[in-house]
Amino acid sequence: MKKSLKKFLALTATTFTASASLVGPATSVLAQEDGETAEGIQEFETVVQNDEESIEGGTLRYALVGDPFAGVLNSMLYTGSPDSTIIGFFQEGLYGYNSSFEIDNSGFADVEFNEEEKSVTYTIPQDAKWSDGEPITIDDVIFPYYVIGHPDYTGVRYGDSFKNVVGMEEYHNGDAEEISGLNRVDDYTLTVSFIEFTPSMLQASGVPNYIEPEHVLGEIPVAELEDADAVRSTPVGNGPFRLVSIVPGEAVTFEANEYYYKGRPPIDEVVLEVVNATSIVAELKAGNYDIASLPADQYDTFADATNFQILGEVQNSYTYIGFKLGTWDADLGEVVMDDSLVLANKALRQAMGYAIDNDAVGAEFYSGLRMNANTPITPNFDAYHDPNVEGYYYDPERSAQLLADAGFVDNDGDGFVEDPNGEPFTLGFASMSGGETAEPLAQYYMESWKAVGINVELVDGQLMEFNSFYDRVEADDPAIHVYQGAWGTGGDPNPSGLYGRDSLFNYTRWATEENDELIARISSSEALDDDYRSQAYSDWQEYIVEEAPFIPTLYRYALVGVNNRVKGYDMAIGSDVSWADITLTAEEPYAE
Repeated sequence: MKKSLKKFLALTATTFTASASLVGPATSVLAQEDGETAEGIQEFETVVQNDEESIEGGTLRYALVGDPFAGVLNSMLYTGSPDSTIIGFFQEGLYGYNSSFEIDNSGFADVEFNEEEKSVTYTIPQDAKWSDGEPITIDDVIFPYYVIGHPDYTGVRYGDSFKNVVGMEEYHNGDAEEISGLNRVDDYTLTVSFIEFTPSMLQASGVPNYIEPEHVLGEIPVAELEDADAVRSTPVGNGPFRLVSIVPGEAVTFEANEYYYKGRPPIDEVVLEVVNATSIVAELKAGNYDIASLPADQYDTFADATNFQILGEVQNSYTYIGFKLGTWDADLGEVVMDDSLVLANKALRQAMGYAIDNDAVGAEFYSGLRMNANTPITPNFDAYHDPNVEGYYYDPERSAQLLADAGFVDNDGDGFVEDPNGEPFTLGFASMSGGETAEPLAQYYMESWKAVGINVELVDGQLMEFNSFYDRVEADDPAIHVYQGAWGTGGDPNPSGLYGRDSLFNYTRWATEENDELIARISSSEALDDDYRSQAYSDWQEYIVEEAPFIPTLYRYALVGVNNRVKGYDMAIGSDVSWADITLTAEEPYAE
């Protein structure tokens, strides 16, 4: 660990206790000199081990760790992962996928790709029903296209996978009442025609993965869907459980769905409650919950737990430092950069990247369960992740030189550089609350930037709650110049959905013609060739790291604590195990 982080942790010992015990057998990455790392990634099981006999029924207690959920309980409309977790209990997507996120026939529908005709055919099971007992037909697969493509749609999912559907843009622009590329073959079969057949279409989320109850949602104006009771409090789904009651932002109760197409789940009830990250370990040890995500920054407090098992897997997600470089133009449907901003100077962004020690952060703040991220393409996409891209590592001397060469100089001797025009500046930093390390980590980043002469202060002088953070980042709050965010890449590593010019999720509001061209190559029909596609991804990663509209910081292990009475739980990516396959072997969760 670098001396700078050691000194910082010593100064913040009142809020975060750092000691050698945090970097023990679980260490996955140890900080080395000159940005090198020593690999020692711990392996975890992804399937819970339990040979006890299952009981009949029972109540599963699930802890949703973090801040209160927003309560937008619809796959077409939600934006936060807490809502997504809740949706997963009562609603399943249209198709399944394997461990490489390649679409397969393990889900609700069978999927057939036709590259020559640029089409995909979905066939859903006959006699399947929604949780209210109404039949599921192919019209429920067609319906989401008309919602998400509608001009009044308020969500964020009208992206490339929808625009690629033949006739979608005409419908979206109001030039057609129907989407010509949707061919309803019969009550259980739909063929969708696409403008281009690209590699992304073979990956999870590469083609629309929605099925929604038209008989419930179809009578609600699209502009009013997000606030409708059918989304907020009484959603109907095709999943293993049915939502019974909800305490907004705090708790949800589910019951077994007897109409589930795979059969009624053996568990009678699921009670989901929001639990603060700082108390979840104690709650699990007390036997108050069966399943909960575990905070890596508290690993030493649960590593030896006896009443629950620790499952883990390296995720297709990463944290990053984002720079606000413009705004979203809703009329144009694209980002608009502002070259007058001080952060428009690439050297300043690069200098901020070299000023932080991600290896040491992963080792000290997260017990080695997070590791330095060199690019935004996560390593589990091994055909596309380029390990040869250097990325950013701790080099404060290089940081200082970049600033000096670009004209950022401390002219008045206050310890902070002025911009190339000699004007002082302070950057507003937004970071989320939650967990023991949230505050000290944010302070570490700011102190690291100040150490090289960049003045950075917390927006409003405090951390932000999850929903408030993303509301303000998405709204391009002018007080926010730098922010610490995180992305899950989903099943498709194609960067267009997060960093394309026309993506609302492009929160940095950065766009260039070269970035447009590089993303277009990744999405092109030529990229169906494996070698071409791999090179296109490498070229984009090299470019994005050089331009630094954001700095990837950490790849991560996701850890889940599972009580010893739970049987059948599997957290592996692409697992065919669903909530309907889980049973319990005792009436109540075990306590230590």
